[in-house]
Amino acid sequence: MLTIEIPSVEVFVEEANEFLSYEAVTLKLEHSLVSLSKWESKFQKPFLSKDARTNNEMLGYIEAMILSDEIPEYLEKRLTTKNIDAIIEYIDSPQSATTFGTMPEVKRRGETITSELIYYWMVAYNIPFEVETWHLNRLFSLIKICNIKNSKPEKMSKTALAKRNRELNEQRRKQLGTSG
Repeated sequence: MLTIEIPSVEVFVEEANEFLSYEAVTLKLEHSLVSLSKWESKFQKPFLSKDARTNNEMLGYIEAMILSDEIPEYLEKRLTTKNIDAIIEYIDSPQSATTFGTMPEVKRRGETITSELIYYWMVAYNIPFEVETWHLNRLFSLIKICNIKNSKPEKMSKTALAKRNRELNEQRRKQLGTSG
């Protein structure tokens, strides 16, 4: 969870043609499957696509991340650069001690990742729905671990298998020659 402080500010509201004052507010935000689901419901497109998002869509995601039911008025005018930087850093954070090292690149089938697909993975791997509030990158680490642990080991090629068998036979011959 990320906690940010939006400072008190005076904002010019064009519709009212006046300046309005707003008190400082503390926001608690979560970059989670729940937030992703809310955003995709509102904008009806995948958030995790490579397509660029508009400022309105990014503001919508920040609003989806807010844990309280109330979204501060004129949030887009009140967020500071420091707030935005903190939110971006939080979204990009792995939020996990798990590392995967240098694994071979997995070629994806062009599958678009949506909140429903992530929920499917959770069902397929028997991951309880309580983790839908975890940081999204942490949830992805868990799904990746489940995928790795449930994968069938890669089969050896005939050439590699023959080489391994020759090496094992050579080792056995040496052991038999020294022990007998």
